[in-house]
Formats: sequence, C-alpha cells, structure tokens
Amino acid sequence: MELFKDAKTVRLRSHHDKYLMADDDKEAVIQERNGGSRRARWTVEHVSSGDGVSLVRLKSCYDKYLTAIDDEFLLGVRGKKVKQTTPSRLDSSIEWEPLRDGAQVKLKTRYGNFLRANGGVPPWRNSITHDVPSRSHTQDWILWKVDVLEFYPKVKEIERCDSESSEIEPFNFQSGECGASSAKNEGRVIQYNVVDDNGNIVDEAGGGRSLVFKGNGVEELTQSLEEETGLTDITLCSRSPLNGELYPMRLALPPNHVKLHIYVVPSSSKAAAELA
Repeated sequence: MELFKDAKTVRLRSHHDKYLMADDDKEAVIQERNGGSRRARWTVEHVSSGDGVSLVRLKSCYDKYLTAIDDEFLLGVRGKKVKQTTPSRLDSSIEWEPLRDGAQVKLKTRYGNFLRANGGVPPWRNSITHDVPSRSHTQDWILWKVDVLEFYPKVKEIERCDSESSEIEPFNFQSGECGASSAKNEGRVIQYNVVDDNGNIVDEAGGGRSLVFKGNGVEELTQSLEEETGLTDITLCSRSPLNGELYPMRLALPPNHVKLHIYVVPSSSKAAAELA
C-alpha cells in the first residue's frame, strides 16, 4: 500500500511497458504506450474495509471506475472483463487491494483475482482482464509500476503552516511544503471543472480536479489546461459570487497567494455561446 500512500492521481505501467488506459469509448480498458495522455491518469480514492484492509478505487478521466466484471473476456477462457463503469452504488467490484511486490504492485480484487495486462496475438494483445495467472511466463503480467502524478495534501503540514504565519501561501501538492516555497517559483494549485457539451459542470459536487501551475498569464494557463484535459479551443471562466454565472477570464491571473477555481468551457459546449 506504500506505493499509493497519499496518492491522488497515478499512472499504472504494465510489464509490457504500456500504460493502463481508459479507452475513448468510455467503457473499455486497454494498454497503450502514450503515458502522456489524460486517459492514462487515474484518480485514487482510498477506502478502508471493515476487516482493516486498505483498498483503492481508481477513477478514469471519464469519471468512471475501474471495475472487475464477472463476465468472461473470451468464451471458455479464464480471464474476465475489466471495464469503466458508473455503478448505482459503490460495491466491491470497484475495490482493489494493492499488494507490494518489490518496486511494483499487484492489484487484487475482493474475490482473489489480479488486474492483468495481456500480451500475445489479438484479441489478447493490449487487453486488460482479471484472473490468476496459471502459466509461469505470465506471472509478471499482473505486476504494475505506479507513477504518482499528484498527492493529496497532508493535513498536519497545512495546520503547521497556518500556525506559523497568518500570510502563508497555499499548500503545494507536489512538494508537500508550505507556500513560503513559492519564492522558488514552485507554482500554485489550480482547481478546475470542465463544462460538458450541454453546459453542465462535470464533477461539481466532488470539487473537480487540480494541477500545479507555475505561470502567471491566462494564455499560459489555457495551454496547460488544454494539455491536461485533452481539449482544444477552450475558454477559462470564473464564477460570479453574486449570481453564480460564469464569465471569461480576460486579464492577468491574481497573485500567487490567491486560490483559483477555474471552469473550462470547450467551444462545443452550449455554455460557450452564452459567453460570446
């Protein structure tokens, strides 16, 4: 579990040197080499089971959970399907137990199977299943290297920072240090939500996602969020505290000590027409 300690966003690299990816059909799970894609990023939710076992849930960029399905991947073979799903309730099918194996990890379902990256010829190649490998040459196919991309803040360190100064800068997710380090230009945390094509704010109740930004301009932040989200032709917006409506950000960003919550509006969204 140490490899996931305090992790908020991760990438998982398989024995085949490919990354666990959320397919753009928003249902399948595959493996590809493009680790820079947002589809390779998984948000970690930490869960403590009733029997004291530490578990994780992994959520894709499409806001769906990595799920162990009970259906066979191919008729008559051992491997079972792994998909992205939005279950009506959070059950054991979306819970994975990380088991450390040297510098890597195995992800075990609550029923004893392991997340497995398959090799070989199609349709096995680049597929993801869950099972228990029965052959010696496939034992490494259930091993994953964890790349932690973002950490949850450490509450104790935030409290210590607040007690030392009343004019402290925000906590830095990547360094785990107080904002005094902003003098070193380590950036600040930008919290953001994407507005979908219907004009709805995605994951509004969950607070959205975040990134560390080291620049100062709206144009720089726009480029960073286009890379982060995979979207193009976006408008960055703030929300009016008076009426709750979104309005475009046109000027320079506030100073580093001001916390920012950004709303990303693609040109394809109905909300984009209202901003024009």
